[in-house]
Amino acid sequence: MLKYAAIFLIVSIIAGAIGMTGVSAVARRISLTLFALFMLGFLLLVGLALLVDRAVSVP
Repeated sequence: MLKYAAIFLIVSIIAGAIGMTGVSAVARRISLTLFALFMLGFLLLVGLALLVDRAVSVP
């Protein structure tokens, strides 16, 4: 998912440099959405790992 966010970010930058602002705005929004989903999943996994660590280490 992070790979696709980076691809859409590059597409957005290139489209903005060429002057296609509509395409750039759509690609930017997709990129930000994918990055937010990636970050949410990452934080969820870190929280789950901390909970599992506490459950295992407490006798």
